[in-house]
Amino acid sequence: MASNSDSIYYVLTKLKNHPELIRNIKARYTNTIMILFDDSLKIADASFYFPVNRFMVNRLSNDFVAKNGELLDKYFAMTNGTKTNYHDVWVTTCHIPEKKVYLLELSFE
Repeated sequence: MASNSDSIYYVLTKLKNHPELIRNIKARYTNTIMILFDDSLKIADASFYFPVNRFMVNRLSNDFVAKNGELLDKYFAMTNGTKTNYHDVWVTTCHIPEKKVYLLELSFE
């Protein structure tokens, strides 16, 4: 995955602005949020960024985190965490066709 992916930015922005696409949001730990959203959302290179029935895990680049801090902070606020001084953000993605959802998990380190 390109660690400064336009596709990941697009998904995060789209879900922020269109929460009706979200099927479930779950704060899993103090630093992690898991989002399941409708797989009808058109995503560039979806098969690459959201592989079928397998996880892809990558760290977002420092430039991506710095440039999109405000957007990422909105997602961090959905975790159970209280510390806001994360430096790294890991993104886990997957397509689960049986459930007709994409999975996107953000981990703030």
